[in-house]
Amino acid sequence: MIEINVSNEIKSVCPEFAFSAVQCRVKNSLYNEELWRAIKEFSKKFASETALNQINKLPNIVETREVYKKLGKDPNRYRPSGEALCRRVVRGIPLYQISTLVDLINLVSLQSGYSIGGFDADKIEGNLTLGVGKAGEKFEAIGRGLLNIEGLPVYRDNIGGIGTPTSDEERTKISLETTNLLMIINGYSGEKGLAEVTEYAKELLALFCDADFE
Repeated sequence: MIEINVSNEIKSVCPEFAFSAVQCRVKNSLYNEELWRAIKEFSKKFASETALNQINKLPNIVETREVYKKLGKDPNRYRPSGEALCRRVVRGIPLYQISTLVDLINLVSLQSGYSIGGFDADKIEGNLTLGVGKAGEKFEAIGRGLLNIEGLPVYRDNIGGIGTPTSDEERTKISLETTNLLMIINGYSGEKGLAEVTEYAKELLALFCDADFE
């Protein structure tokens, strides 16, 4: 099992920070019809009930944005992934269909507002520490190319950064061949609601990806 530590850099700007991590054996697939039905139903409901200018004030999103500001990062330019997903849905732009694991994580993030990291645990070298990105630190964001992570919270393994609330890194991304999943749910708003969202994520993983939590 991968050990995860939180640096004093993060604790100093967000002493209430809490996270949950799920590591399990999984079976990924290209597409799951039942999962996408749930994604479309929730997206339709969320878009009908939420205005675009309300999203950055939603619980779990607003607290993540505040940490960005405290670290000197503009959350409007480098949006947390949970916020970006919500904005996409409200603007009527369909979510990307990637794979069952990635789509599942996106649904949990969309419903909860948490920015969630999803990694192929077999590609992680050593343990993880959550710190703050440095100037010039190389980070190839998934589907975005090089990302300036200076001032962003970043999980690092023995090689370098693998995940920020804005994007994860190409090196450890989930693929159809992924069988060892690490999911990290980041609670910059603290512990409230974190356990419930984690249990919901585990239920989806068991239902759609045959997850083995042993």
